[in-house]
Order: sequence, then structure tokens, then C-alpha cells
Amino acid sequence: MGDLVFNVAKGRVAELYNRVDIGDPGTSRLTIIAVNAGTTTDAQFRDFDTVAQCLPGAGGSAEVTNGGYARKTLATADIVAFSPDDTNDRVDLDIPDQTWTGVAAGTVWTDLIIAYNPTAGADSTLVPLTLHDFAVTPDGSDISAIINAAGFYRAS
Repeated sequence: MGDLVFNVAKGRVAELYNRVDIGDPGTSRLTIIAVNAGTTTDAQFRDFDTVAQCLPGAGGSAEVTNGGYARKTLATADIVAFSPDDTNDRVDLDIPDQTWTGVAAGTVWTDLIIAYNPTAGADSTLVPLTLHDFAVTPDGSDISAIINAAGFYRAS
């Protein structure tokens, strides 16, 4: 599950995920961004309302720039169908595990941001949903983000 939910997304994560699932709008996507937080604290991240504010954010947070890294974009066909769990009175949101191939040494990864991207637009239009601790020191090998079996987010 997410280490934190951005304030702008509290109460909205499931709905924005569902919008990607149903293709409303057709350009909507989830975007996964690897970052080095620098000295940016969780409390500071929590207050950012757009990905543009996260990168660079207070404390020098920045998107990683290692060779072999690129943002991951998930469209309707890439995500698990939105389905409330009526038995347990909750909604678990899941995405597939992610792999970056042959990521070069360089910037250390500290976190992953999962963001809602309504228009395939600029970072100023991306809504950060969740932030996940992801401590990795790239060394030229593949990097895999194994998503929790229960998903990346739970609303209950």
C-alpha cells in the first residue's frame, strides 16, 4: 500500500483510478515516476498538488535521470478493473509489477510517485496520488517494483 496519499488526492484516488479504467477521458493514464527525494520530507510531499510541484520540490526532490529509466504509463488495458470488494467493505486498487531494464548507475532512487494524468499533458496537470518508499541503487541491472498483492492503494 502507499506510504502516503497526497492531500490533493485524499478521497479521490479510487475515483481517478476508475476514470483511467473506463477511459474518461480517453487520454487519462496512471503515470509512475521514480524520484530521489533529497531532503524532501513526507510532510512536504503530502502538500504538493501537482507533479510539477514535486519535481523539483522542497528539499531538492527530483525525477531520476539514470540511463534505462523512463516513466511508466498505464492505460485502461494495463490496470486491474475497478471492482469494489463488497464482502470486506473496501476497494483495493492494483497495478502490474513494473520493470525497468538495464538501469545505469547514477542517481539513487528513493521513492515512486503514482500520479493521475488526465490529458497526457505537462507535469502541471498530473495529480500525484500516492508516494511509495522505493530505495534502489542502480548498477546496470534490471529494477523491478513488485506491487503489494493487495494493490498500491486501499480505500476502506
